Amino acid sequence: MSAPVIPLLKQASFDPGTAVAIGQAFDMIIENLHARGQPLLVQEAIAQRVIEIARTGETDPTIISQRVLTTLGISRT
Repeated sequence: MSAPVIPLLKQASFDPGTAVAIGQAFDMIIENLHARGQPLLVQEAIAQRVIEIARTGETDPTIISQRVLTTLGISRT
């Protein structure tokens, strides 16, 4: 799981499976955006959005990542 997600997960309560899905979704988004070189602030904003979606009950990392990418105006192919 990537570093920007970990502090945010400590502020929330998720079962282990959902926490894994959050980490996978975040990594999928970062890979899709090629954003590893982006400022930490950008990665934190993405992590926050992933967690917001997970709080709605969504646990599929592909769906979570697609929803975040759509929010950013990026269509994942």
